[in-house]
Amino acid sequence: MSSPDQFRALIREVTDRIGGAPLDATLQDRLNQAFGPDSPQYQHLFQTCQAAIADGWMCDREGGGIRYGRVIKPADDLGGYSVDVVDMNDLAGPHHSHPNGEIDLIMPLDDTARFDGRGAGWLVYGPGSAHRPTVSQGRALVLYLLPQGAIEFTRP
Repeated sequence: MSSPDQFRALIREVTDRIGGAPLDATLQDRLNQAFGPDSPQYQHLFQTCQAAIADGWMCDREGGGIRYGRVIKPADDLGGYSVDVVDMNDLAGPHHSHPNGEIDLIMPLDDTARFDGRGAGWLVYGPGSAHRPTVSQGRALVLYLLPQGAIEFTRP
């Protein structure tokens, strides 16, 4: 069993570490050192996400083959970040931009799975960046931290 309160406490450990740092390669390195795939925090977040999906309160929507959901709206106690989690298997999601940047935690469910070409760990996109989020070579969960919840989907 997992609870939204337990999940929020885990996320707060991460957002407290981020503080007001710029969303850049330095932050990405810091997050991977502190909370990388070999860390207890990464393992706990991964296990909590899997349990929350099984319990039905995470990734409770589906569209275009992607299970997804906003788990936490932008919150002051989390540095203004919102939290979304997606479950994707060998597909590309909708193109979007990140006005304030995006911090991703990649949690492969299949050892070979990649998100935007990257394996397990943290990936940081700076303000103004854009992409078509793509999971290849298997299935992965991806947790998104969005400053002020800002995301802009590209019109087809």
